[in-house]
Amino acid sequence: MRAIVIHEARDLRIEDCEIDQPGSGQVRVRLATGGVCGSDLHYYNHGGFGAIRLKEPMILGHEVAGHIEALGDGVDGLAVGDLVAVSPSRPCGSCKYCQEGRHNHCENMRFYGSAMPFPHIQGAFREMLVADATQCVKANGLSSGEAAMAEPLSVVLHATRRAGEMLGKRVLVTGCGPIGTLSILAARAAGAAEIVATDLSANALEFARTVGADRVINMATEPEVLSHYSAGKGTFDVLFECSGAPQALAGGIAAMRPRGVVMQLGLGGDMSVPMMQITAKELDLRGSFRFHEEFAMAVGLMQSGRIDVKPLISHTLPLDRAVEAFEIASDRNQAMKAQIAFS
Repeated sequence: MRAIVIHEARDLRIEDCEIDQPGSGQVRVRLATGGVCGSDLHYYNHGGFGAIRLKEPMILGHEVAGHIEALGDGVDGLAVGDLVAVSPSRPCGSCKYCQEGRHNHCENMRFYGSAMPFPHIQGAFREMLVADATQCVKANGLSSGEAAMAEPLSVVLHATRRAGEMLGKRVLVTGCGPIGTLSILAARAAGAAEIVATDLSANALEFARTVGADRVINMATEPEVLSHYSAGKGTFDVLFECSGAPQALAGGIAAMRPRGVVMQLGLGGDMSVPMMQITAKELDLRGSFRFHEEFAMAVGLMQSGRIDVKPLISHTLPLDRAVEAFEIASDRNQAMKAQIAFS
């Protein structure tokens, strides 16, 4: 089988690998679609991010879906031919955080395509993937492209739950990449009354408008517009900060009303935080990291039609053009979510 392997920055190769056989409680999935994530792009463009660096070749990818081809012993509830979304999250189940039900904080997490540990955790961008049956959620009724969006949607569903009550709230989303635009969809599904989105890219803002933002603000051409929301101690009840840029966080906090909730999703390294405003406005600053039970929720919300991710899938390229897919995904002026078709 073939797999997409990163060796170092800008050195992405399609290589032959052995096909594994499913063991007890496992399935083999013939991959159909994989989405290129921001972390994949960090490995491709920079060889890692922050202190996390590639130390050996690694298969990339963790946003995947495909059809079950073989079942291991003891697998129930799944059948050959089922379309499944495959969660990249494999918590150990036995550490103290797993025992507390906080699986996203597992001390022994095995997350596809991660260079955090060494040896690295190999990713899911391969034509055949052996996965635990517990990672697989039936996605019948969806396209494989939609099913592959379950992972990033899970990230924002976890953040939306962390943000608390959303019904009737005024929401600001800063940064309209895939996570930002999915945050718009999640906030709307949770009952937000008004959603304003900001970005520096006109292309990204058009996607934000398409999925339901009530107003979009281009901070490159009209930064003064957001400042209007700072009057009278602010406007917004919830901020989804999805850019990882200190300027976006500061501008968003200035537009928050007292006792609002700031959800930090964007990962841009350590950021300076305007603590005086957080204190004076009694704001809650909350982090959000990965997901667990939200993965099945994401599939269910797409199947029910309550969340439609199809408008965000901007490009789908075949496996042979994987490098081109990564180049397109790196260009925010043309792409939102670039996916790779494996079959």
